[in-house]
Amino acid sequence: MAMAAAVIVPLGLLFFISGLVVNLVQAICYVLIRPLSKNTYRKINRVVAETLWLQLVWIVDWWAGVKIQVFADNETFKRMGKEHALVVCNHRSDIDWLVGWILAQRSGCLGSALAVMKKSSKFLPVIGWSMWFSEYLFLERNWAKDESTLKSGLQRLNDFPRPFWLALFVEGTRFTEAKLKAAQEYAASSELPVPRNVLIPRTKGFVSAVSNMRSFVPAIYDMTVAIPKTSPPPTMLRLFKGQPSVVHVHIKCHSMKDLPESDDAIAQWCRDQFMAKDALLDKHIAADTFPGQQEQNIGRPIKSLAVVLSWACLLTLGAMKFLHWSNLLSSWKGIALSVLGLGIITLCMQILIRSSQSERSTPAKVAPAKPKDHSESSSQTEVEKQK
Repeated sequence: MAMAAAVIVPLGLLFFISGLVVNLVQAICYVLIRPLSKNTYRKINRVVAETLWLQLVWIVDWWAGVKIQVFADNETFKRMGKEHALVVCNHRSDIDWLVGWILAQRSGCLGSALAVMKKSSKFLPVIGWSMWFSEYLFLERNWAKDESTLKSGLQRLNDFPRPFWLALFVEGTRFTEAKLKAAQEYAASSELPVPRNVLIPRTKGFVSAVSNMRSFVPAIYDMTVAIPKTSPPPTMLRLFKGQPSVVHVHIKCHSMKDLPESDDAIAQWCRDQFMAKDALLDKHIAADTFPGQQEQNIGRPIKSLAVVLSWACLLTLGAMKFLHWSNLLSSWKGIALSVLGLGIITLCMQILIRSSQSERSTPAKVAPAKPKDHSESSSQTEVEKQK
């Protein structure tokens, strides 16, 4: 525990102090620039937000040395970062969102990477605020309230000035064995295909995304995340401790124009893709890789390292000048304030780590058996309560 604190505190100092600077710049731009030109604001915010998010990329790439192996055909790999895309992924680990950031950074669109997230995420210190300024979509997990919120948020992206990725985790929660068991029991009771490696997708958000974005988003990136049996599952705590892991990502591109038109057919298409994803994960379990798939080299750019070193130098210089000017450590009161500040930063880091843990989210609810002739909306009611 002491060793973890010794690592978390300095990294937390760097992340939260630089993050507050980024948040301040974002707030100023939001108030002064966005009312005059939304596109100019978006372009500036993209660069500003990257200076914060690249610190987490650095933790994955350089501090923890997590190896991300990408399996995709050449055509798909070349398209990434050159077009708007809806990204649909299974929610396998605590850092799936960070894996997405890594891939977005390699594709040149980290600053325009977006996601649909639960509303409480925007209140996370620094990172949640940064996501709010960057136009992430936050939902309450109550469809009566979320339907209009999601629709308006999706339509606002119509004039986004650069290629963006919008990530949607349609399972609605991170994968655990307990949630898988609940999903299997629900599927069996409802005469649905029983999943082995994924949860049953919640289709309402996906249908809304396709319906509202198909006119300006040309592609769906179907990503499947898997952890090899030889690697420990990656977590935020392992990252901050500098402990490596291996993550496999399979990417398949679908053209938005090839999807069906009706809501029911779109929902069924989503369920079919997750059954195919389930079968693909069966093959991964057997081979400990995605067999027969081409691996792409995503490298390890030094941009994130340069950003972290720059922030570290700037903040160190600023701290030295501030301490010299204020004589903060020359009195017990100043020392107490410093200790309090470190304690607050440690607490914020713990909140960030705990918010990412799979076990913190609520298990899926299991519905009683339904007659086969019920409508799709009624048969999905309880599955769509998964959190």
